[in-house]
Amino acid sequence: MKRHQLTDEQWELLKPLIRHKVARTGRPPKDPQQMLNGIFWILGTGAPWRDLPERFGPWQTVYDHFWKWRSSGVFAHIIETLQIKLDAKGLIDWELWCVDGAVVRASRAAAGAGKKVCSATPTNRRTTHWAAREAGLAPYSTWSLTVRPIHWPSK
Repeated sequence: MKRHQLTDEQWELLKPLIRHKVARTGRPPKDPQQMLNGIFWILGTGAPWRDLPERFGPWQTVYDHFWKWRSSGVFAHIIETLQIKLDAKGLIDWELWCVDGAVVRASRAAAGAGKKVCSATPTNRRTTHWAAREAGLAPYSTWSLTVRPIHWPSK
């Protein structure tokens, strides 16, 4: 198995979650496992789409699958399903569950630039950015996440 690719066991787990469409062009449809492996390769390496290796097929086709699956909620459905399965086995510690912030842009002040201070907003917030909405600070904060409830199966 090559890096950034699904094992057969992982693919069997995800296979029912991805709809296999029939091609409308007369050509055989692309293999969804191959498309998903190409997406994982791009996301794992951080390379531009045009640098996708040929073994995954044309980069435009892989990108098209990525865009369609992302906009139709396929990836969100996969995450929810995996969370439910892992939670049922007791493998998720919800106290430690978090969002990866590796791509969060640092402020200019973090790079040594002067800090802008606006008199209309408080400079010493008592709540963290993600808790601002719950704390009633919506006018003074930015709520950048789209929150959607996850329905857990009853035990």
